[in-house]
Amino acid sequence: MLLENIKTGTFLEFVYDFYKKMKENEISLVYEGEITHQITKAFTAMAEKNLESQKVDSSVQKKVFHVMVECLQNISKHTDKINDEQEPHGIFIVSRNKESYFITTGNILTNEKSASLRKSLELVNSLDKEGLKDAYKKQIMGGELSSKGGAGLGLIDIAKKTGNKFEYHFLPIDDNFSFFILISKVSL
Repeated sequence: MLLENIKTGTFLEFVYDFYKKMKENEISLVYEGEITHQITKAFTAMAEKNLESQKVDSSVQKKVFHVMVECLQNISKHTDKINDEQEPHGIFIVSRNKESYFITTGNILTNEKSASLRKSLELVNSLDKEGLKDAYKKQIMGGELSSKGGAGLGLIDIAKKTGNKFEYHFLPIDDNFSFFILISKVSL
């Protein structure tokens, strides 16, 4: 199929259109696949070189790295599989504009998890700086570890570090699964 699309130019047009869209949206990194510790390390190394070449302030660099790592860990720990043959995959995108960096992730979740996550995101987005600080302390003191090893701190921590609200979407796949998209913003 790929060879046929290359011969007809369809794939080549797709590649060029994809390149133009990435340039238009100032996307510096796109990845789709399984998220592992090694991949997380590779992404942070690539982002570090990219941020340094753009002479981005070190405090912004640290925030971008922190959000990247936290988001990648969330994908690796919390992605659900639609079938037994499929490995849990996600998508990871880093982009920017004149005011901010955007770390966008997407992964498959059960609709049951989606409902619970939506409530958590609504709560985190409703909190101000002091509320986030209090929620973080409360979660550290009384949060229980989930079966995946998290204590529910990730979203609170990202919101605390960035000072920005999350943008998120749950796109229905079928009656059992949704594709979850999370956009975290790091202001310059």
